[in-house]
Order: sequence, then structure tokens, then C-alpha cells
Amino acid sequence: MGTQTAPDLVVLPPGPSLPGPVLTGSWMASRKRFLGELQRRYGSTFAMTLPPFGPSVFLCSADLTKHLLTTSPAIAGLGRPSLGNVLGPGSMFALDGPEHLRRRKLVVPPFHGRRLRAYEELMVEETIREAETWPQGVEFETAPAFMRLTLNIILRAVLGAEGEHLDRLRDLMPPIAELGAMLTVSPFADRGRSWGAWARYRRMRQEYDELAFDLIDTVKTDPSLEQREDVLAMLVQSRYDDGEPMSDQEIADELLTMLGAGHETTANTLAWAVERVTRHPALLDRLVAEADAGGTELLAATILEVQRTRPVITDISRTVLAPTMSLGQWTIPQGHQIVVAIDFVQMDENVFPEPEKFDPDRFLNARPGTYSWIPFGGGTRRCIGAAFADLEMNLVLRTVLQNYELGTTYAPGEKWKSRGVSWTPARGGRAVVHRRHKARVLSRSKTAAGQRGGTL
Repeated sequence: MGTQTAPDLVVLPPGPSLPGPVLTGSWMASRKRFLGELQRRYGSTFAMTLPPFGPSVFLCSADLTKHLLTTSPAIAGLGRPSLGNVLGPGSMFALDGPEHLRRRKLVVPPFHGRRLRAYEELMVEETIREAETWPQGVEFETAPAFMRLTLNIILRAVLGAEGEHLDRLRDLMPPIAELGAMLTVSPFADRGRSWGAWARYRRMRQEYDELAFDLIDTVKTDPSLEQREDVLAMLVQSRYDDGEPMSDQEIADELLTMLGAGHETTANTLAWAVERVTRHPALLDRLVAEADAGGTELLAATILEVQRTRPVITDISRTVLAPTMSLGQWTIPQGHQIVVAIDFVQMDENVFPEPEKFDPDRFLNARPGTYSWIPFGGGTRRCIGAAFADLEMNLVLRTVLQNYELGTTYAPGEKWKSRGVSWTPARGGRAVVHRRHKARVLSRSKTAAGQRGGTL
């Protein structure tokens, strides 16, 4: 557990003393190569001042992750940069401390337990609908296809109905999510400008707010409100412990959070899953056989391994709020960021033997560690939609495997491409699919007998 110490005992780990612009340029040119070089030079924990984080300590192994993520929010709170800057002050991404925990209690229930099971049918339905549009026998990018699919799923789960509101949000959400993600991590954006990217984002946000407020009013006056199971209906009816409801602006901000963050990260993970399994024919054969038999264990393990080796969110951070905070042998001063490099933590060979190997079997008989496998973050700020996303990814991939044959490839693995706060396959997770017919489904492992895994 992180603790507060005397302010005169600051002890920072070593790190580069290069000017901020040089560090920023190196980060933007290749974050992974840059952090890898610093880890080799300074070890798994190092300090530097890097926009947009500011003065920071970076963690690149699993040994201190639990220490940070179990620290009291009063000592280490909301990190920078925050998606709350674009999602609005009513979003959980903008809240900290007691206010964050108070809101979390209201927003978590729709994404757990019985409520989750209510979304299964629509997830399968939307997957079948989207897959019907895929070209047969022609290589195409799966990432845009999965973006459409996951947006439709989250829109229906959150809003609960088809109609004009849904159609307008379907058009508005992709550009607002993409631009908002870029603005969140940009070290150059000026929020006060009357022109440029922020001005364009404010115009889109105003359009979204008008639409959201109209939608909220419509739901509030729905005579069957109490029978509805969509997320918006639950938020409208939710009450804090003192009996107060969420304001319309808070609901609008939370809706934007769910719609934006709730589809892009899942879509990117699905694209990475296709990119990975099409390069491992023996694994793909096993997945198809399991799906046909009604099993789920190997598919679940494969998704865990995709998220370990290709996390779509690579950095989470906390801000030191106390005068100082102890972290292992280090003592971090107030105002510093502590940044967890998720992709490096999940490649820690002390936790994951042969970390470079893509091997879903490592998760068949062992669940991942809470603080070493962290694609959804951890602690009090762990993603509330993790269970929803897990269910969605499993159902989408199982439905695809049952109905379509994925072609395999010996092409090199796709590189990482930044989408602001998330990462996607650089070529879009390209694949070739054919509608399955029992007579023509071939064994993909004949040319790769015994292959079970491979390197990244």
C-alpha cells in the first residue's frame, strides 16, 4: 500500500535529463522503442519530464504495479492527461477521490451480473448483421468493420432502441471519439482557441449535448421506463445515497464516456485478435473445433493473451497528491505522475515465461494476475465496462468462428498504429473470410503441423 512520507525525503529513480522537446519527439517517433531503450539503460523504473505527463516516474515491470494501484486515492489520484478533458466534468474520467467512488457506485450495476446477460442476444444479432456485409474471398480491414459492430452494440445496449437518436449518434460518435482521443494526448492543443481542432471538437460536442439532452428527456417521459433494461434508463432512475439523481449534464457526460470508450478499445482488440490467430493456424483450428463443440475455454484464453501481447491502452497514470509517496525504494514528490507502461508490465519475464511468445495455453489453467495483467487498468479506476467488453469479445469471435472461415497468412505481424489514446493494427487487422460450408472447411494446420503459438 502506498504511504505518505516526510516531504524532505524525496528519492527519484534515475532517468534522462534531455530537454522536454527531445523526449517528446522520441516518444512520438516510437514510444515502444524509446521506453525500451530507457529500460535497458536505467532499469524498469525511471524518471523524466515528458509532455503531456509532466514530471513523471515510469514503471515498466510488474513488481511495483500492485503497490501503485492499491494506493489510497487520497495519496495518488487522477492522472494526466485525462479523457475527462474531452468527455466533460460529469464523466467518471474527470472525477477523483470520494466523488469518483460515489459516481462509480451508480454506474457499475448495468455492466454486471444479470444485466450483462440481457445484452447477449443483441451482441450476436449485431455480429451476424455486420458479418453479412463482409467481402468474401477478398482481403479487407477488419478494424473498421469491428468499429461499426461495437458501436452498434454499445449504442443499443446504452440506449435500448432503434430510431432517429440512434442513427444520429451512429454518425456523430466516430469523429467525436477519434478527435477527442487525439486531443487528450496532444502536447500542443490549445483549448481556448476559436479555430483549429479544439474549436471543431467543441462544435461536435455541442451537437452531441443537444442530442443527448433530447434523448434523456424522451427516456424520462417513457411510460415503460421501469421495465427498460438499457443503461440510459438505469442512469435516469439511479439515485445517490442521499436520494439525489444525476443531473442531465452528468448523464450526458457519462453516456459519451460509455459510447466513446465502450466501442473503440473493444474493436481494436478484436482486430488484433484476428491479426494474431490468422498467423497461428494450429491455434485457429483448435478455436474452430471448440466453437463448433460449444466450448469457450480456449477462446477466452486467446482473448486474454491478445490483450497481454497487444493491449490497446498502453499507459495509465496516477498523480501524487500527498506531499510525498513511497513506492518501493523511491519517494515521489507531490505533483509527479506515476505512469504504468502496460505493454511492458505484461512482458515481464518474471511473471510471464517466454513473454514474446503468443501462447494462449498459458491462460488455460491459470487466471492472469490482477496487477500483472492490466489491459483494463486496476484498483479503484479499473474500467467499469471490463466484464461487458469481455462478454462482447467472446460472443463476437465465437459467432464469427462458427459462421466464417478465416484465411491464414505467413505475412509478418502488423505493426502498432496510434489512435491517440489507443492502438490498432497498422494495416487494419487485414483478413480473408469465406462463409463456412462443412464440405470446404480445410485444416489450416496441415502445413504447420504441431505449431502451437509462435513469436510476436
